[in-house]
Amino acid sequence: MINIKDIQRAGKDIAAYIHRTPLIHSNALSSLTGADVYLKLENLQKTGAFKVRGAFNKMLHVPEGRVVAASMGNHAQAVAFAAYQLGKKAIIVMPATVSLVKEEATRGYHAEVILFGDGFKDALEHALQQKDSAFIHAFDDDDVIAGQGTIALEIFEELENIDVVFVPVGGGGLVSGIATAVKALSSKTTVIGVQAEAAPAARLSHEKKKNIEQLPLPTIADGIAVARLGEKTYELINKYVDDIYLVPEGTIAKSILLFLERKKLVVEGAGAVTLAALIENSAQFANKRVVLVLSGGNIDFTIIDRIIRKGLVTSNRIGLFEVVLDDIAGSLHAVIDIIASLRANVLDILHDRLAPDLPIGKAKVVFTVEIRGKKHLDKIFEVLIEKGFAVREKK
Repeated sequence: MINIKDIQRAGKDIAAYIHRTPLIHSNALSSLTGADVYLKLENLQKTGAFKVRGAFNKMLHVPEGRVVAASMGNHAQAVAFAAYQLGKKAIIVMPATVSLVKEEATRGYHAEVILFGDGFKDALEHALQQKDSAFIHAFDDDDVIAGQGTIALEIFEELENIDVVFVPVGGGGLVSGIATAVKALSSKTTVIGVQAEAAPAARLSHEKKKNIEQLPLPTIADGIAVARLGEKTYELINKYVDDIYLVPEGTIAKSILLFLERKKLVVEGAGAVTLAALIENSAQFANKRVVLVLSGGNIDFTIIDRIIRKGLVTSNRIGLFEVVLDDIAGSLHAVIDIIASLRANVLDILHDRLAPDLPIGKAKVVFTVEIRGKKHLDKIFEVLIEKGFAVREKK
């Protein structure tokens, strides 16, 4: 089991190869949540995520000139980049289903990419079969964990009297490394891991005191959608992490949007879960000094429009609702007039005349409107109902 000395040694070894990322205070997020909020910006790290810390620390300890890894994202890019910088050849095995964006990003760091299998498990098994190569595990490795723990060293060198550190949790390498360092440097500081509700393996394992496998559901926090903690990371989490929170998809999307709007930061879903956890539990941390680790910024821009839209809906900036009206001339115009009179902007209208629950002569119309909060939407519903329209909010 690693200790603070391993992490301090890693900090010295990798310092020349990584960015010392900024730790910044956020007035906007402090005002929003009631806590004293600091952000550790690993989304500004080389390759766009914290993973290079562990990748460099591991590769500095392996003699082989060729390394291999299995990954669908940040770990792949980190290993490829670190290997190139250290003069090693990197082979990255990715599932054939991996997004083109992630595949091309990994090739861009001079790695040989092998597409194999339909999922991560297939890719991992294939990677382990590569001969004459040092396997670089994404999280369940002492050197990798120690490398990730160097984030905590930087935080505590710049900030004192920290009450809580929030850390994303996937396979556990990041949170176990950070928690090991935090408890050695400030035993009174609470460490809270955060997972998406769709991928709760670590939370279940922490509750049951047993390493439990739970296959993840689709989530916008795909970087932490891991089915099982590592054996090494489970032991460290069980020893040092105080609690693990789960956060819903809507709040993750809202957090991504908040980072874009309030801080002008691109933060991927896996990195935004820490803010989501603080938002969901803000009363518990009022007036506490908290640090949110933003683990990465590698958003898939092919879906960012959907993420932003979901964030706008969750933040009550966009309202979605359906109205059942008579399918005759003038009915739709009457609804639009009401919406306009209440100063809401119609963004989209969708007709459905064939829904099986609709009587003949009726139409179901779904409206997407720009609003100024929940009270504004409630007022629109109130007036429409007063005018005799059947209204139902859509999520």
